[in-house]
This record gives sequence, structure tokens and C-alpha cells, in this order.
Amino acid sequence: MHADLDDEISGLRSQVKQLRNVAQEIGSEAKFQKDFLDQLQMTMIKAQAGVKNNIRKLNRSIIKHGSNHIVHVVLFALFCFFVVYMWSKVSRR
Repeated sequence: MHADLDDEISGLRSQVKQLRNVAQEIGSEAKFQKDFLDQLQMTMIKAQAGVKNNIRKLNRSIIKHGSNHIVHVVLFALFCFFVVYMWSKVSRR
């Protein structure tokens, strides 16, 4: 009877050791996952700041060079109008 009880106690002790090892592995994996997520979050924050900075630069560039584009469009429209006008004059003759 005592031998059965001793065997059961030693079996329980080995199961407790196995559970302790599994719990330690789960804890280390959870720590690894937390560190990975923290690093990923920092990367996302840096990327977001970079995108905001580049959008700000792009907006400044559009404002600076946007008026030049409008002038080019107006000049192109005037040129097209002049070409069509000259073509209509030549085709009447």
C-alpha cells in the first residue's frame, strides 16, 4: 500500500516538474512575443512619422511648384487655341 502511494507521489512530482517546465516555456514564449510586438510597434511609429514627414515635404513641393504647373497648362491651352485658330484660317482658303 505504501509502495503504491509512493509511486503515485513520485508520478505526481514528475508531472509537476513537467508542468513547471511547460509553464516556463510558455512564459519565455510570451516574453518573446511581447518583445516582438513592442519592436513592431516602434517600427510602425517610426514609419508613420516618416510618412507624415514625407507628406509634409510633398505638400510643400506641390505648393511651391503647383503654380508653375498651372502656368504651363494655361500656356498649352493658349498654344492649342492658336494652332486651331491658324488651322481654321488656312483651311478656309
